[in-house]
Amino acid sequence: MTADLPLEIEVAELARWRDAGLPHLVLDVREPWETAICLIDGSIAVPLGAVPGSVSSLPTDRPVVVTCHHGMRSLRAVSWLRANGVPNAVNLGGGIDAWAREVDAAMTTY
Repeated sequence: MTADLPLEIEVAELARWRDAGLPHLVLDVREPWETAICLIDGSIAVPLGAVPGSVSSLPTDRPVVVTCHHGMRSLRAVSWLRANGVPNAVNLGGGIDAWAREVDAAMTTY
């Protein structure tokens, strides 16, 4: 599943992966105060500034779906990760906000 991954997927695609039990990791690059408000179940939270120091702990055998609030910081993180040895990084389009609005209506938004 890591071959030919797009740069970005929509939240509905991630929901399908999760429903199907497809292996992946959700990496949330928001700040701690943001992840305290809401977080996709099973995500790991690493603030954007700490991502370079976390590269060696990221899996290379499954997609790493990177998210933030609206998808801009995570897109920067994906670009950096792909250029630095994590070719399976993909951005979650619309970020946690889109996830809350389109997939998990019970999730708190901000």
